[in-house]
Amino acid sequence: MATWFQGSGDEFIRVSQEGWARGVSILHFLGGISIEVSGSRAISQTKMTISQRGDVEGVTCDVVCTGRFYDFLEKRNNRWGIVLRQPIYEKDRIDPVSPAAKLELDAALLARFPEGYRHLAYMQTRIGYTVKPDMPGLKGEEVEQLYRRGAAWLRGARL
Repeated sequence: MATWFQGSGDEFIRVSQEGWARGVSILHFLGGISIEVSGSRAISQTKMTISQRGDVEGVTCDVVCTGRFYDFLEKRNNRWGIVLRQPIYEKDRIDPVSPAAKLELDAALLARFPEGYRHLAYMQTRIGYTVKPDMPGLKGEEVEQLYRRGAAWLRGARL
């Protein structure tokens, strides 16, 4: 499975079950939401936190990543649904579960990933997943481009 997952709901369930069977333990927490509606289309932003526990360089660690889900929504047949979900990764951290543990990360690998999700990407890379290196963060061209796509979506443009 390539991180971060892209595919149908059924595919997501399948790869999540496969990951769980391999010991991958990830929790998503959703918080406040804002929605901008234009006719039968909308953009929503939902605060989120991703928590993952796993071994990193032989040390059991927790990674916590915070950000937002930026969702493109559309009303079809009188029902609203998500057409596309794009996470925005704002910041993350990695902590050994045991305060006495000493964690040493590979600086070159860590530097390959953007600031907003570098520790989460590091952990997932170490357990064998391929991580996309260009996901939107708090600032930068990727998130600005996403905002432009959202504005165009509300004006009726195709994704």
